[in-house]
Amino acid sequence: MKKLIAFLTVAGMLTFGVTSFVMAQDEAAAQTEQTADTTVQEEAAAPQETLVAEDEAPKSFHQVLKAKFIEGSPGWMFPVLLVLILGLGLAIERIIYLNLSTTNTQKLLNKVETALEMEGVGAAKEICKNTRGPVASIFFQGLDRHDEGLEMVEKSIVSYGGVLMGRLENNLSWIGLFIALAPMLGFLGTVVGMVQAFDAIEAAGDISPTVVAGGMKVALLTTVFGLIVAIILQIFYNYLISKIDGIVNSMEDATISFMDILVKHKNVKK
Repeated sequence: MKKLIAFLTVAGMLTFGVTSFVMAQDEAAAQTEQTADTTVQEEAAAPQETLVAEDEAPKSFHQVLKAKFIEGSPGWMFPVLLVLILGLGLAIERIIYLNLSTTNTQKLLNKVETALEMEGVGAAKEICKNTRGPVASIFFQGLDRHDEGLEMVEKSIVSYGGVLMGRLENNLSWIGLFIALAPMLGFLGTVVGMVQAFDAIEAAGDISPTVVAGGMKVALLTTVFGLIVAIILQIFYNYLISKIDGIVNSMEDATISFMDILVKHKNVKK
């Protein structure tokens, strides 16, 4: 439930941020238009070449992106935008979770070994209990079965390690779905737009460049935005995969060292 609330919060923040950004751009554009109108009225006697130069001033990247988004039919663009928001929400939630799961395993091993030597299993369990991350949880599970023998400790660590690996990979399948879904929605919008363009050609009874180019441009914009969304989410997905692999390798190395410590101190007091 906490993870669901956190994900909905992140997704809501992203949605609110995008909406605020668009509204701010609209207000800025309106203010710019008013200022431009005032300037034109005050400088009516300015040379025409100067006005042409001002009209041809280059737009910023986000202004071009916003204009193309509007041109690409909101009915197809908003599903692609929703996929981006949901995918980024899940990716940010996973990044936060994985960063919180990262532990200095060597430092933890040293603390556990010192506690076993000086105070016994109880002190070592307390250290693992107060340490964040899957490695500490695995150590706690092994120490909890210490009195049942090393073989039982090893089985318990292997079983619980599989459970923790599943938690690390949680929601990755949804991110993969959004990566595949974004270009598919774009292609669907393109196909529908192409059909509408051919309908317009049939209704006009003429294959004029204006009719064909306009419909084709609108149709292809959905594919462009779908591919952009897929690329962004793919970058986050690969980062998450590499992060999980690093944590799993650290877990495996730490587990081997932990078993060596338990063998060394197998007769330690509880």
